[in-house]
Amino acid sequence: MNISLLIRTDALYSLNFFIYLQNIYLNQTQREERFKFPYVTEMIQFYDNFEMKFKQLWEGILIKFYKEKDNGLDLKIFYEEKDLFYDKLFIPNSDSLKTYNEIHTGFEVWWSSVAGRFSVENVIENPMHNIYIELTNSLKKNEREPKKQLNISLIYDKCILSNTKFHSYFAVLFIMDIYSNKEELILKLQSCIS
Repeated sequence: MNISLLIRTDALYSLNFFIYLQNIYLNQTQREERFKFPYVTEMIQFYDNFEMKFKQLWEGILIKFYKEKDNGLDLKIFYEEKDLFYDKLFIPNSDSLKTYNEIHTGFEVWWSSVAGRFSVENVIENPMHNIYIELTNSLKKNEREPKKQLNISLIYDKCILSNTKFHSYFAVLFIMDIYSNKEELILKLQSCIS
């Protein structure tokens, strides 16, 4: 049986911006030895229920990515709907808006550079090829034929404040997921292909 599996991997601006914001928030509440990238010295004025609001917003945007197949959705959310992050996560005032705009610009500069998105997408190239082979072999062994392309969105750090749920033909993976337990990852990706 020949298996025709197509996998598309990308590193979305908006999901990685979420992780960037999550890490800034976590750095305000952790000890120095547990700091994450990026580290900022300024205390950011996040809502007290930041974690709940983050989770709701994250899950809502994941559903949008899962349901909409429009490739322009990511940049639309990041640029045209950028105030969504501010409105939901930051206490609104002129200082926090200025800080938020600086954070947004800082992320954009980093993510657009070789050290950002390019590095995240390229660091998984070889291990992802091995996962592709193992997943294809597993599907062949179980006589399962994919019905469409499997879309995998990469995030540069672990999403701690919410789940990176697996949906039908859609998954969000922290780059270290690809390097850690391959067998478990193959099983999770198989569950996406239904």
